[in-house]
Amino acid sequence: MFDPVIAPSGTLLGLLQRGRGDGTLHALAAPRAEALAALDHCVLHDPRRDWQVENRSLYYARLYLDIRGGLDAVESHLFRAEDHFDTDESRTGLSLAVLGHLASYGRRDALEMLRRYAATGTNWAWALDELALRDDDAGLRSLAEPVLARFPAGPEGDAELAATVRDAFEPRPWRLWADDPRAAVGARIRAAAEQGSFDRWQRQLRPTGPRPGWSVRAVFDWAQQALDRGTALHVPAARCLTAVAGPDDRPQIVEAARGGPDGARCAALHYLAENRDPVVLDLIEAAALAGRGTVADAAVAAFERMTGEAAVDRARGWAHRPDALGASAAGVLAARGTTRDTALVLGALRETVRAEGPDAQRLWTLVDGAGRLGIVCAAPVLRHIYRETASSQLRGRAARALAATDPSYPTGFAVECLWDCEETTREVAALHAETGDVRVADRLRRLAADPAEEDEVQTAVRSRMGPDAAAL
Repeated sequence: MFDPVIAPSGTLLGLLQRGRGDGTLHALAAPRAEALAALDHCVLHDPRRDWQVENRSLYYARLYLDIRGGLDAVESHLFRAEDHFDTDESRTGLSLAVLGHLASYGRRDALEMLRRYAATGTNWAWALDELALRDDDAGLRSLAEPVLARFPAGPEGDAELAATVRDAFEPRPWRLWADDPRAAVGARIRAAAEQGSFDRWQRQLRPTGPRPGWSVRAVFDWAQQALDRGTALHVPAARCLTAVAGPDDRPQIVEAARGGPDGARCAALHYLAENRDPVVLDLIEAAALAGRGTVADAAVAAFERMTGEAAVDRARGWAHRPDALGASAAGVLAARGTTRDTALVLGALRETVRAEGPDAQRLWTLVDGAGRLGIVCAAPVLRHIYRETASSQLRGRAARALAATDPSYPTGFAVECLWDCEETTREVAALHAETGDVRVADRLRRLAADPAEEDEVQTAVRSRMGPDAAAL
């Protein structure tokens, strides 16, 4: 999936695309048609760079409810002819997830749309998973025949059905259909389930990875073969070395880390780093000098996994380097350094924002470090990251860091964070938002009563509703 185009953070569309709480607040104050158009745009054109870690569906569903928005645009998007040609689930996944939340809130139109799409749409499995959590037994049973019709009778169709049943994310519909008395439904599902279990058992009998009795050389060969196929197995290979290597094998491993084939060298570096071998830091520095490449990247990754004071001490010397190892060293100090490293972490944070912008991957660890070390003077750059980043996960990290560094957070960003798309951000806000703001008290009550809200958020809300919080 290509990177989405994100509107400026000062616009309604930009706020909604980012999932910011201010997006909801601005949408509620905007003309309804304008708010609905911006909301539809977000739902139909997923703004997330990584849908597997960023949340938007509950955020958008709640806004549909708040503005009493219709679903005509979503329906048109799901059922247009394009659905049969563009089968990437990123095109429809967010829309289906939003419909799922709306169905759980009692929107009958959303439930009917999910049923219809599960019967006819290309991304039917996603729709079926949403229904598995929310539909009644009768609704799910009505989908058995149209779903099974996707798998033609015969060896090929039966094999595909067996794989689908075996790998189903939500098994409830398949279990219901297995009890169907009709041979074309129940008997076929039961046979597919048995075949899937048999396939899984066969895979377990044919392992392709390391076996007992392997030598250090065999592990190195396995790592190199995997790299030749385009698969990096450095970390698993390092774990295998831990199992098979003895004291007498150390010279061979050190030699491989110094100049062996790429696969073996990467595995050896990870192994030595995990074991805090005295020579590994020098070997990591030598590998990193090669610049970009498989070995250099593996050396940096091995260093980032290291614990212990020796790694932190070396990071202090490397943090000024202008390469990937220097960036990694700053991250190590952010994660495991002490207050003496405040200046280095702050400098890396500022330089990263200046050079790479508010969405740089390096910022995740540095933002966490600013909060962990309580770097008060980092608050201005943290506020900038919070406003501008397109990543709701990074914004949540910035919110947590601001809660630890910015005295204005409880009366500032914490208020809008109560409407944020990420539950962890709402949790932080529920713990810190100043309840003197009437919006905060009302929002906390709504979060406490919303059955779709995460348990951690509701626990945080209830912690504010003790005897000293009578105003709520």
